[in-house]
Amino acid sequence: MKAARPAWFLLLACAACFSQRLDPVQWSLKLDSEAARPGARLAARLMANIQPGWHLYSLTTPKGPIPTTVRILDNPAIAGYEVYQPKPSVKFDPNFKVDTETFEGETELFLILQISPAAAAGEVEVVAQARYQACDDKQCLLPVRKMASAILRIDPTAAQSQVAIPSGYMAAGASGKTAAAQEAPPVTRSQEQVQGLASFLLIAFGFGLAAVFTPCVFPMVPITISYFLNRQAGSRAQAAGQALLFSSGIVVLFSALGLITTAVVGPFGASQLGSNPWVNGFVALVFFIFGLSLLGAFEITLPSGLLTRLDQAGRRSGLLGTLVMGLTFSLTAFACVGPFVGTLLAGSITAGGVRPLAGMLAFASGLALPFFLLALFPSYLRRLPKSGGWMSRVKVVLGFIILAAMLKYLSNVDAVLQWNILTRERFLAIWIVLFSLAGLYLLGFLRLEGADKEEPLGVARLLIAAAFLALALSLVPGMFGGKLGELDAYVPLGAVGQSAWIKDDYDLALARAKAENRRILVNFTGYACTNCHWMKSNMFPRPEIAAALNDFVLLELYTDGTDAASERNQKMLMDRFQTVAIPFYAILEPDGRLLASFAGLTRNPDEFLAFLRTQR
Repeated sequence: MKAARPAWFLLLACAACFSQRLDPVQWSLKLDSEAARPGARLAARLMANIQPGWHLYSLTTPKGPIPTTVRILDNPAIAGYEVYQPKPSVKFDPNFKVDTETFEGETELFLILQISPAAAAGEVEVVAQARYQACDDKQCLLPVRKMASAILRIDPTAAQSQVAIPSGYMAAGASGKTAAAQEAPPVTRSQEQVQGLASFLLIAFGFGLAAVFTPCVFPMVPITISYFLNRQAGSRAQAAGQALLFSSGIVVLFSALGLITTAVVGPFGASQLGSNPWVNGFVALVFFIFGLSLLGAFEITLPSGLLTRLDQAGRRSGLLGTLVMGLTFSLTAFACVGPFVGTLLAGSITAGGVRPLAGMLAFASGLALPFFLLALFPSYLRRLPKSGGWMSRVKVVLGFIILAAMLKYLSNVDAVLQWNILTRERFLAIWIVLFSLAGLYLLGFLRLEGADKEEPLGVARLLIAAAFLALALSLVPGMFGGKLGELDAYVPLGAVGQSAWIKDDYDLALARAKAENRRILVNFTGYACTNCHWMKSNMFPRPEIAAALNDFVLLELYTDGTDAASERNQKMLMDRFQTVAIPFYAILEPDGRLLASFAGLTRNPDEFLAFLRTQR
């Protein structure tokens, strides 16, 4: 029996060697031109060298085998792409017992790359990824992914190249139709970006609506609407024009803010608005003052001089007075909508393109919409319920909520400056107390303004109080390492699972990767990045993701700190990957070459796992 063991080892070793030789397809990428100008179209050829006796399946093969798929990895310099294939061979496949479309020998796929008009000058790496299944007449290998790359120089002075689809080629996804006969062009990554822009604009519009209910905007509603109530009656068309002009004042101010911020502070400056300790400290102070005021500590009133200016603007005749009033309102409301604007600008600038301006337009439209409707139909203001005890209770509860929101901005300051004072446990303890106090107040156990002991407890107030107390109790497990789901994005991270990550030391990670022959997973992240927190708390701990992470040297590069390391990381993210988005993930070979990248948050574990399992 002992003598048989070496024979088994030899057999396994031979099988391993044989399996390593079963790599019958090699890929290469060639660009028709080494340089292209921004906005141009460029032809590229993805070539498959298939060993004799083997074949792979076309991009349009019928159901049965796994078809070949080709995509260009995310690259800010490439706005979209199209894939075309030559006419495949159609024959009966003994492996699948059906007719299939195959390629053999030297096969060349034709690609058209659309260079982004905003592509920065310099060299970029264009990476094509092919997923395919190779078969011979007796066996099929497991499907694999392979990449091929080429260097492209973005040069505004480059000659304009002519792109012509080779004769006999058809678009991927077409069934025998040539590219010229296609009724609609294939879907490109630029079209996917349009869908993402629509979602972003919807969120921005929702931010604007939510900002209406902040403490320094909502009290302006009666003051603003009184302007329209006191005007002389006119036609419905005149009223609509006045309402539109007032709303335009709001839209103009915030849209101009988006353009000015982009021009003055640049991409990383704007993205750091959400993490700058001075900005977060100021916002926290504003929230603290408004929170105490709503709890009844003192009263905040608008300056008499501002009220006088508003009154003067309201008395002006013509269109200018209405427009000026809209601008004035925007300025007075900025103290509370600033956190919304800063967060929105940070998110829009990281994506670039038209998002900064479009996002601020959507935000301002959401903020202006209620005022537009009430200005157009001011008589509805008289139908609002009269003030009473319910309004005082709403004000006090809102005070507790604003103090809880203030804590988020304080935690940003603590995280960016790395004080480690407002830990996860302390943060959650304060939240538990604040939400519990709100529930107890609504039940009548806490005597503050609006709490009338003799007033009966209604069902609605009872249910709202129960919701606050339930929320407070649900936070308790988080103090002892438990997961909080979506709320984990807004509370400080715990220390669990962080020891495996190398922090802000690219050279150390590269040296370890070379010594251990392992790939590097680079996580460009931020101290105050809510999406980064969500991924760390909800995606990384999943069993299948955690197992995949064990195969990497793990590197965290923070980009929103105030130290020199963050500046270096910012420069690397911009120069090498041409983006400022965080979170941003990149898989690097031990020699530092890029294998794959993944931008942003995803709630789909299969999608992120597929990225982590990207093959060489």
